[in-house]
Amino acid sequence: MSTFTSSLPDDLLEMLSDQAKKLALPKNKLIENALRIYLEHLRRAEYVKSYKTSSEDEEMISLAEEGMADYLKQLPDEAR
Repeated sequence: MSTFTSSLPDDLLEMLSDQAKKLALPKNKLIENALRIYLEHLRRAEYVKSYKTSSEDEEMISLAEEGMADYLKQLPDEAR
């Protein structure tokens, strides 16, 4: 594990200390957990953005429609 040093605004550090006490967690663990959650949130937001971008791309829509048509052909008649 590596060490990372950073400065935080006084009010944020106070909030961190208060919350760490409430949760009975070391401040570094609280920061680690919060950062993991935030980075996962950013990853998911990027994923959603890529889908929104794809939904406006005519070529991507055409490819998806072709794929769905091929999939439909593979389904048994009673499943359609």
